[in-house]
Amino acid sequence: MKRAGLKVLAGTETSGTSQTSKKQKTSLYGSEFGESDSCTSMDWGSLPHHVILRVFQFLTLVDRARASSVCRRWNEVFHIPDLWRRFEFELSQPATSYLKSTHPDLIQQIIKRHADHLQYVSFKVDSSTESAEAACDILSQLVNCSIKTLGLISTAKPSFMNVSKAHFASALTVVFVNSKSLSSIKIDDTPLDDPSLKVLVANNSDTLRLLKMSSCPHVSPAGILCVADQCHGLKELALNYYILSDELLLALSSEKHVDLEHLRIDVVSENPGQVQFHTIKKQSWDALVKHSPKVNIVMYFFLYEDEFDAFFREETPVTHLYFGRAVSKAMLGRIGMNCPRLIELVVCANGLQPLDNELIQIAERCKNLTAMGLGECEVTCRGFIEFVKMCGGRLTQLSIMEEVLIPDSDYSLDRLHLEVSKHLGRMWFPDMMPTW
Repeated sequence: MKRAGLKVLAGTETSGTSQTSKKQKTSLYGSEFGESDSCTSMDWGSLPHHVILRVFQFLTLVDRARASSVCRRWNEVFHIPDLWRRFEFELSQPATSYLKSTHPDLIQQIIKRHADHLQYVSFKVDSSTESAEAACDILSQLVNCSIKTLGLISTAKPSFMNVSKAHFASALTVVFVNSKSLSSIKIDDTPLDDPSLKVLVANNSDTLRLLKMSSCPHVSPAGILCVADQCHGLKELALNYYILSDELLLALSSEKHVDLEHLRIDVVSENPGQVQFHTIKKQSWDALVKHSPKVNIVMYFFLYEDEFDAFFREETPVTHLYFGRAVSKAMLGRIGMNCPRLIELVVCANGLQPLDNELIQIAERCKNLTAMGLGECEVTCRGFIEFVKMCGGRLTQLSIMEEVLIPDSDYSLDRLHLEVSKHLGRMWFPDMMPTW
């Protein structure tokens, strides 16, 4: 690739151009490129390092690699450590994925020259086992790393779950042992196991702040309890409900532990009626909230209607609730009675029974509620307006599909949006199904 030339012609203005304008132009180029007013031309290769670095920061990885071949100076900037602090490896199989994979030659160059510069690293892989295995191979070579955040992202299943547990654990061990400064780890849907967590804790207990590990079937409650007992700075945790226990909540509530900010719990059932969910005691929830009064407890439910029996039978300090499948009127009634800290509620489906009373009870008892979303449900216009009236302007987010609302003798859909807007203090319309 030939060296490009940048021409700065300082004496080509028309006779009508003022001397002030000329001075402004030459001053601008001079300050940007380090040139004096007398300079009439220069090339890209003599730009200062900080300017080239700024240009590189706006380029995609591929364009940055191409630009590095302009000249020796640009190649030097290409390898400045600041450009390699944050990097995402994209690994995919061309025949089955839309992702554009990171070039193997570039991967080897990064491992050889920049492994010790990487701090914020993620691996994005498609659904193929080959891509996940390639990610593990790269992790295994990061022996000089000082990674602070690590994310393993599968764009589709199964990916990492098809990698042998031994291969995956070996790759993670390299990073866990050598980094010693990990603060944030996202390893959902992976064959992570208890021995790997023990290695993580042994080497990074003083630095770990965030751990996301939902859908990791080889992790036991004892494994996550080990993390809670020793990582006293842990502030965010995401896990499956089957790992949640009274012992874990009490460990997170101990005096030596910092205030937890976010606890995300995924409650998932793949086979209807095949899972019996345990109950968490009210005393354990109370201990967590007493220790961390501002903690956000987020629960995602993907259950069938007959599997909710263990939940919300007594007061639960959940703040954000998302129901991905149908949830019964009785369950929503329990939420209204026993979730006083609720901030956000999203119900994707319910059925064909109006939820007026349940919503009104939620508005009455959940004084912190600021966000509501309803999908395949039914609410009368009268009941919906009463709900909004009780919540008032604190409802900052209100997403309701138009087909959810049932007109009645008092309110049509046209009148409803005016009434709701009045109580919210802003213009509001129900969401409409796209026509395409």
